[in-house]
Amino acid sequence: MQDPPPGNDAHPIDPALRGTELLQAGATAMESGELREALRIFEHAVTVETGDLRVCAIVDAAVVIDRLGDHAAAVSRFQEALGQMPSHAPRLHPGALIGMSQALQNLGDLDGAQDVLEQARRLLSVADAPEDLRLACLVSSTAVALHRQQWSHAIDLANESLDAATRFAPELAGHPFMNLAAAHFETGRWELALDFANQALAAFDAAEDPVGVAETQQNLALMYTRSGLFDDAEPLLTASQRHFDEAGVAHRAGIGLKVMGFIADHRGSAAEANLNYRAALSRFEESGAVIDAADVRIRLASSAFAAGRYDEGEAELASARATYAAHGLGLHCAQLDFWHAGLLEPLVTNVPGLLAKAVDLAVPAALALDAIRCELPDGAQRDTWNRRVVDPALRLAFRYSYLAGDAGLVADLIENQCAGTTLDITRLPTAPAPAPLDLVDPPTPPFTASGPVHAALQLGTAMAAVAAGAGLPVTPPPRVSVPPDGHIALAAWLDAAESRYGRRLRTDRVISA
Repeated sequence: MQDPPPGNDAHPIDPALRGTELLQAGATAMESGELREALRIFEHAVTVETGDLRVCAIVDAAVVIDRLGDHAAAVSRFQEALGQMPSHAPRLHPGALIGMSQALQNLGDLDGAQDVLEQARRLLSVADAPEDLRLACLVSSTAVALHRQQWSHAIDLANESLDAATRFAPELAGHPFMNLAAAHFETGRWELALDFANQALAAFDAAEDPVGVAETQQNLALMYTRSGLFDDAEPLLTASQRHFDEAGVAHRAGIGLKVMGFIADHRGSAAEANLNYRAALSRFEESGAVIDAADVRIRLASSAFAAGRYDEGEAELASARATYAAHGLGLHCAQLDFWHAGLLEPLVTNVPGLLAKAVDLAVPAALALDAIRCELPDGAQRDTWNRRVVDPALRLAFRYSYLAGDAGLVADLIENQCAGTTLDITRLPTAPAPAPLDLVDPPTPPFTASGPVHAALQLGTAMAAVAAGAGLPVTPPPRVSVPPDGHIALAAWLDAAESRYGRRLRTDRVISA
């Protein structure tokens, strides 16, 4: 994203400002929310300064570019700065790494973000390391844990960072407060989450941090929206959206527009919802947030299907799926296939051949999503994943198999589930589930099994489910041989799912049903 040339109302940069005064002028503009003015000053500093001051200006420009939403360009500028940095830069080096980790998180590269944070942490392990940077490293590490849905770890890190902020930088306490709010909200402790979020809002307000205030308002609005409290969400959305639009923060503005579209959708205002979704898509594409753009395309597809524009809906889903596949997000593809199958439900009994397509979408997706349970070590993670994703996906797979009259597939699904976990098939839905506000990111396991036996238990399918329920890491379950002919339950479907989503769902071992 190129910064637009200054208009006639742009203030010329005082040529007398040089060195640290020039960088401070940029920092002041940034703190007041004038991000484009801050970027203009920092880029000017890059052209007129040399040495460490020039490198500082590149880092500062990268931070602003990331806030404006061009995350890929921000990573490139951070890399440029790191390549020109002196070997000993006790503040600049870890600060650039922490800033780069934020940009990588915005791009969805959690492994890359974690790697640079580990580098920063090593640099900050010395006795005289700056405390504010240690705090920033803790806050960024908390954000990575939140992205990975490692709730307990995130709460521990947020509490540690809150303690550090209280002692060394009380003006930054809003960040750990908001991280605590997010972690507690995701684990079902709504009242506690709301309390922490309001403390974050008060902390940012006291620190006169308009960016922090706007981001917290948007985060609170997201909580209210996901709880169905749309009237509480809207004033917060309006206030935060005004800030992001005026500051030109495309990514955050896109998030706000997407939520506005979701609320309009649920109130039956299809035209308003579509307008907001299209505006959100434009902002995401402007900022290079391709995963967010794919997410909003699912909402557009749902709207198109509801309006009878089926070709348009199929095109939006295909575009979103291509993005997920290109970024190696196999489980996002599985979730999309599940929602796609659900959107087809009103049509499957009337359009020839469509029921077979719906079965082909629903069954492999459900098997892939169900297999995640063996990787999750935390009860809250398992409950969230199973309740929000797996259970409805399996019920849809059973429903389509039943509608198709495929008794063999229904029997194999039952054998597969009875071998591991139970499903109440009397609760089959009569209508498709609505598309979510966002896809649910599968939690990341805390470690990868390094050996076939010692790091993860090899159990039968039923015992694997019990062990996963107890929080033990287990290998994928074996395949199930079904009498009297000894065929492998769901063999073709499991192979299709493993190929389609790039994940191992079963081991090569075979057990009898």
